[in-house]
Amino acid sequence: MSHMANDESLQKKKNIVLTVAYDGTDFFGFQSQAGTGLPTIQDTLQKAVFQLTGERVTVEGSGRTDTGVHAWGQVVHFFTESTIPPERWTPAMIPHLPESIIIRDSKEAGPAFHARFSAMEKTYIYQFYNEANPSPFYRRYACHVPYRLDLPAMREAASYFVGSHDFRAFCAAGSRVKSFVREVYACSLSGEKPLLTLTVRGNGFLWHMVRIMAGTLLEVGAGKRRPGDVPVLLGLGDRRLAGVTLPPHGLILHHVKY
Repeated sequence: MSHMANDESLQKKKNIVLTVAYDGTDFFGFQSQAGTGLPTIQDTLQKAVFQLTGERVTVEGSGRTDTGVHAWGQVVHFFTESTIPPERWTPAMIPHLPESIIIRDSKEAGPAFHARFSAMEKTYIYQFYNEANPSPFYRRYACHVPYRLDLPAMREAASYFVGSHDFRAFCAAGSRVKSFVREVYACSLSGEKPLLTLTVRGNGFLWHMVRIMAGTLLEVGAGKRRPGDVPVLLGLGDRRLAGVTLPPHGLILHHVKY
C-alpha cells in the first residue's frame, strides 16, 4: 500500500516485519476480537510490543488464521518509533510472549510493505494422522484418520486442484469476497503412514478453502468419491456438493512469499 509512504507520521517510524510461529490451540484465531476478552494472536503480539516499548501499535498479519489453526511462517508488520535494532526484536519479544508463540525472524522493511497486501503467495499444510489409534503427540497438529486410505487416488485428486479455478465449492458459506477465483501453484500429498501431509501453495486462499479441499481428498481416500470428482466439483461451484470441512488443528500456515 504505497499511500502509507506519504503519511508523514510514518516517515519517522520503522516498519518492523516479524516471522511468527504459533500453536493456535489456545487462541481464538489471529484477528483481535475487541470486547470479547478472548485471546488472539494479534492481541498477544500487540500486548508484547506494548510491554516492551510502551507503544500501542497495530500488528497486521499476512492472513487471519481461524481459531485452532497453527502457523510456522505467519508474517506480521507494525510501525514503531522504538530504537530496538530490527534484528533484536526476536530475543526482545520472548519474555513478553507465551511459550506457544515464537518470533522466528525480525527485520525492517520499507514503509510501503504490508504483510497482507504485499504477499505474493502462501503455502498451507494440512496433516493427517493415519493410524487406528490417535497419537498423544499429534493430537493438536494432525487430523486423526482411523481407516485405510487409498493414497494414489488422493494424490491424483490433489493434482486436479492445480491451476486457476473458481473455488466457490471449496469456500465456507457466507464468505464475502469479490471473486472466488484463485490460482493453486502446487497441491500434493506426501509423507508415510502414519503422518501424511497435504501441501497447498497458491496466490491466495478463501475462507476454509484448504480444510474443505483436505476433507474432499479424505473422502476420495476412503473410496466415497473418485479422483475425477474434483474437476467436476470445481466446475459446478456448489459448496454443498464438496467434502466436509476438516477440523482446524490439522492446518498450519507454513510459508508466505513476498
